[in-house]
Amino acid sequence: MEPQETEEYAIWRNISSMEPLLPDGSRRSLADLTEGIRFEAGRLSGSGMPQKTREGIEKIVQQMNSYYSNLIEGHKTSPLEVEKALRKDFDHDPKKRALQQLGVAHIETEEHLKTLLRDEPETDTFSSDFIKMVHREFYNRLPKELRVVKDSKDREYPLIPGEFRSYNVNVHYHVPPDYPCLENFMGRFESFYGSERILSTRKLVAIAASHQRFLWIHPFGDGNGRVARLLSHASLIQCGLGGYGLWTLARGLARSRDDYYRHLNVADQTRKNDYDGRGNLSSDYLGKFCEFFLQTILDQMSFMTSVLEYSSLKHRIENYVYRNDVFGKHNAQGVYLLLEALHEGEYARGEATRLTGYGETIARELLQTALGRGLLASDGPRSPVYLGFPSDVLEDYFPKLFMPSV
Repeated sequence: MEPQETEEYAIWRNISSMEPLLPDGSRRSLADLTEGIRFEAGRLSGSGMPQKTREGIEKIVQQMNSYYSNLIEGHKTSPLEVEKALRKDFDHDPKKRALQQLGVAHIETEEHLKTLLRDEPETDTFSSDFIKMVHREFYNRLPKELRVVKDSKDREYPLIPGEFRSYNVNVHYHVPPDYPCLENFMGRFESFYGSERILSTRKLVAIAASHQRFLWIHPFGDGNGRVARLLSHASLIQCGLGGYGLWTLARGLARSRDDYYRHLNVADQTRKNDYDGRGNLSSDYLGKFCEFFLQTILDQMSFMTSVLEYSSLKHRIENYVYRNDVFGKHNAQGVYLLLEALHEGEYARGEATRLTGYGETIARELLQTALGRGLLASDGPRSPVYLGFPSDVLEDYFPKLFMPSV
């Protein structure tokens, strides 16, 4: 049902109804998780990985982010389908094509945010202008047939990219604020979470809490979940925890999808008793959501640190070459073409003779084999080569990266 003009629903027009915006500061587990995340972020950022190799892996992580974001929404795409979509090779099946379009829109929006935050590091990621921009960037990349939403009475409305909803909605058991009051709620959201008064030791907790409260407000007709994850991603980058784009929150949320939604929904509840904070909503349940959120971040950072550990990744690349007989009888020599790219980032094509120990003719043939299979890539016919990551190597190079369950 929609909010009515009665005292019963007056709370949904009062910005105090979403208080508290941070859980009780006495929860020691949140401080411990914050400390653990910053330590793991240092390990991930200080891995010493060459820039060109890191850039290639970052693109894979962007695809992974898109893949898991779709999965959270209940849609499954394959890495190959996303890879094809990035080349504008869309499926003829309308449903599969739509999922590919959603995936590409997510990747391109994330890339736009990364560039924006690099060029304008002082951007307020909690402002209504920024949030509307994220929504607009995503939906402007989709065809019109994917920009239709339904209200709580199943009436259809055209979705206007970057505009807050102009109707009321129900989200399962939660009734979000009355639409004429959305600007007030988002104004409070911006002034609190964007405030410099939040201590640096509480910034991560604030990002976690803002994720839940943003979804509680549910400002858009559609796309709130995607925008919330992109907003959290941007805020983590701004906190220096982007890890060069080598990890993603969406993977953890998707792999614990039921727990994610359960914690979100429970944190919508009103406070349990007089010991449960001073706001309308439960401080304890908000704290538990923040614990889940920060633990997810820590888990994903730890996972990617282990996956990208140099000796382990080197071993998996070697195994792939031998198991798939990439270079035939020259596997033992050809593999060095890939390992050099892993270690150095990129190298001149003429180095193939030194790396393989063969003359120019055979060395060139092995190099072309690697380039033809996408195991090496280059920006031009005479440009240096660097490590490639086609979809068919991902499970070998990065086990469990795209698996929807542990």
